[in-house]
Amino acid sequence: NPNPNPNPNSNRNPHPNPNPHPIPEPAFVAFLAWCFCVFNGYMQARSLCSYSSLPAQVSLTPRFVVGVGLWFAGLIINVHADETLRNLRGPGEAGVYKIPRGGAFEYVTGANFFGEIVEWLGFAIARGDIYGFAFAFYTAANIGPRAMQHHRWYLEKFKEEYPKERRAVIPLLL
Repeated sequence: NPNPNPNPNSNRNPHPNPNPHPIPEPAFVAFLAWCFCVFNGYMQARSLCSYSSLPAQVSLTPRFVVGVGLWFAGLIINVHADETLRNLRGPGEAGVYKIPRGGAFEYVTGANFFGEIVEWLGFAIARGDIYGFAFAFYTAANIGPRAMQHHRWYLEKFKEEYPKERRAVIPLLL
């Protein structure tokens, strides 16, 4: 059984298509993500419009301003992290893995996950009710384990090259 990757230290993926099954899995995953976003958007809007009693001056409260500020900071972190990940590979580098650097990646492996958690935490604070905090909690509970899994993968893949001070998803903590 010959090794498909003769150089054991190479960061190249020996299998360009890790999913050899003919099922269009990415399309199905994208469809499920779309369904979730539609359902979540509906539920958030419905609860805001039908079940919340926000005062007309809510946008002037410190809680709202802090929440919107956190949301905006999370958005910037998330967009920067996604851009960094998209640009990790150059032309002809398919299957080559690199360590993301810059921005929140200097502190956490899952900078995109961290940004999304900050966004939803900001939303919850601005909203100021159990519905927003419940969604922020469930988002963190869903994203946190994925970030931990990514962090373990990077540690195993890059061993000594990987920054030891970098955490998985929450800077300085987790």
